Amino acid sequence: MLRFILQRAIGMVVTMFFVSIMVFVIMELPPGDYADRYAFRKFSGTGVVVTEEDIESIRKQFGLDRPAWERYLTWIWGIVTRFDFGPSFAFETSVTDVIGERVGLTLVLLVATLLLTYLLSIPIGIYAAVRRQSLADYGLTVVSYLGLAIPNFMLALILLYIGVTYFDTTVGGLFSPEFEKAPWSWAKFRDLLAHLFVPAVVLAWSATALQLQTVRATMSDELHKPYVDAARARGLGEAKVILKYPARLAINPVVSTIGFDINRIFSELPIVALVLGLPELGELLLRSFLDLDMYVAGAILLMLTFVIVFMNFVSDIVLALLDPRIRLEGG
Repeated sequence: MLRFILQRAIGMVVTMFFVSIMVFVIMELPPGDYADRYAFRKFSGTGVVVTEEDIESIRKQFGLDRPAWERYLTWIWGIVTRFDFGPSFAFETSVTDVIGERVGLTLVLLVATLLLTYLLSIPIGIYAAVRRQSLADYGLTVVSYLGLAIPNFMLALILLYIGVTYFDTTVGGLFSPEFEKAPWSWAKFRDLLAHLFVPAVVLAWSATALQLQTVRATMSDELHKPYVDAARARGLGEAKVILKYPARLAINPVVSTIGFDINRIFSELPIVALVLGLPELGELLLRSFLDLDMYVAGAILLMLTFVIVFMNFVSDIVLALLDPRIRLEGG
């Protein structure tokens, strides 16, 4: 098992190395750089003529005149050794300060969404498979299809409408107005938990529907295999048979797609955040691209990718614990 974990860890490090190169290439793709944007904002409408020499001077001021490979090595070395993602030109501070609280809130929202997704989809999927073709199974199937058909942002709009129209309240944001700018405290943390449920439900909507169908299909297939009948023949109770054998294998496809679920959540988060007014990284990523503040954009892309790669690593470990055949094949 230790060898298996070591192999996967090395693979994760190599993957992140190549990802960092791809992210830096993406940072370099937009035409121009922050020096052009800075000059435009500072001198636009002033009647001052900006020459190419002025642009070069600004570029040198921000360190953008150095070769791309040199800037990449400086950037990645700062991340690895000091967890320093470089300067944010637009905010005139470090990238770490700019994205600090938003990263934490985004990760909290991600964890809450994943927990809600699996706490709902796994037991409900198992129940639907055991009670196949019952009224409950048909009802759960309809609900899961609605989850796949209705976009998350539409559900967010519906919840906003219901909250304002019938309860005279809003379900947007992650904090009450009095806690938005307040320093962290136990009261602010409880306020966050109180506001976290609605966005977690919205983001878990489609992922839960998909995983419910996955667990139901896998469980239905495993229930009628010979090893399950053999376990029943040995006199094991029905609940023990289901949980020890087919349910354990039915979880495997869910565990193996954790990275896919995270990617889905990150993809849906920006528009849901716009509807619900959530302070997350998607809006900051878009603004940094528009401002050509590329170290901010690169930091966000790199951190989100790392979360996906790391969770794939975790899913490999969990799969190996659930099914020893996987680590034997991987070793």
